[in-house]
Amino acid sequence: MGNPLRDRRTASEWATVGQVIEIAEKLESFEQLASIVEADLAALEADRMPPNWRDSIVAGRLTFGFADAQGRVPAVECELAVTVDAVCQRCLEAFRLALETEAKLLLLELDEAADGYDEYEVWELEETTLRPMDIVEELLIMAMPFAAMHVDSAACKGLSAEVDDKDEMTKPFAALRAQMMQD
Repeated sequence: MGNPLRDRRTASEWATVGQVIEIAEKLESFEQLASIVEADLAALEADRMPPNWRDSIVAGRLTFGFADAQGRVPAVECELAVTVDAVCQRCLEAFRLALETEAKLLLLELDEAADGYDEYEVWELEETTLRPMDIVEELLIMAMPFAAMHVDSAACKGLSAEVDDKDEMTKPFAALRAQMMQD
């Protein structure tokens, strides 16, 4: 039996069988996501590159079904998580970045519309079939920050340097303020 993440079916076929897919795949299986992580890590010198970064596990669950009782509006609920290696944009050091996302998606064809499903986001299908892997990969890419940074400021070497420099920081309007206070 193949991997259902890679299978192609229509959204209605996935929903009709109520497919549930438990995910525990290595990051390297998700080509676009892996290439984004690799491009970020390329900023590091080769000896500072985190080993085995491709082995991070993408975990989660996709649950297909219908958003309506009549079985006309296919949907999927997604819960996904992975911890990737990234480069902090403040200190330019590698660190582990946790990505987590949840989504409720309506799986609609390009010209299709569905009203009254405010709790869902619309996922427009460009083709008649879809691969669950594409959904997982796209959601995790969208969960990535534009500029990755340490969450814990104590771990960031760039922040600790900024704190030390605050004493030497020039204040260009200090003289103007002093003049205004005299008047």
